[in-house]
Amino acid sequence: MTNQSILRLALLFCFSTTASCINYNLLRLQQRNCNSACQDLLWQLNGTSQNCLKDRTDFKVPEGIRQPQQFQKEEAILVIHVMLQQIFALFRRNFSSTGWNDTIIKNLSMELSQQRDRLETALEEIMEEENFTWQNMTTLPLKNYYFRIWRHLKAKSYSRCAWIVVRAEILRNFSFLTRLTDYLRN
Repeated sequence: MTNQSILRLALLFCFSTTASCINYNLLRLQQRNCNSACQDLLWQLNGTSQNCLKDRTDFKVPEGIRQPQQFQKEEAILVIHVMLQQIFALFRRNFSSTGWNDTIIKNLSMELSQQRDRLETALEEIMEEENFTWQNMTTLPLKNYYFRIWRHLKAKSYSRCAWIVVRAEILRNFSFLTRLTDYLRN
């Protein structure tokens, strides 16, 4: 009888911890789908950078993002979350001079927001379960990078060419996001 009770408790414990654990494979799949959908939407926005060569600039992507070394899953989630949050914030700015389709921008914002929410849930769970502390060494250079992009838009008065340059940069971001997504494995 005692062995049966211990077995039941052990099974209950296993199932309860499994239920609260993050499914990194599912999160990776969702992130890949988000990356793909966002890239498709960005490509639908008209305009080429050929006419905007004078507005091009090097925004100086942080080395840790351009050439990510061994990230832990938790760090990858944080970095991806920050990137999506910053991209979302950029596209909430004044893009009226672009002539871009509002529906495409809304769909892009919705896709970014949904994935950001999924990642936020995972981050909250990580914080609760693992007592994980975040290092600003990764996120601070990343936030500075997006601040440079925003400053570029503002300096160019949110012109069509400035936005086309930023769109190209954000498309490049999704190649980095795809690499980071590979760190999300169970």
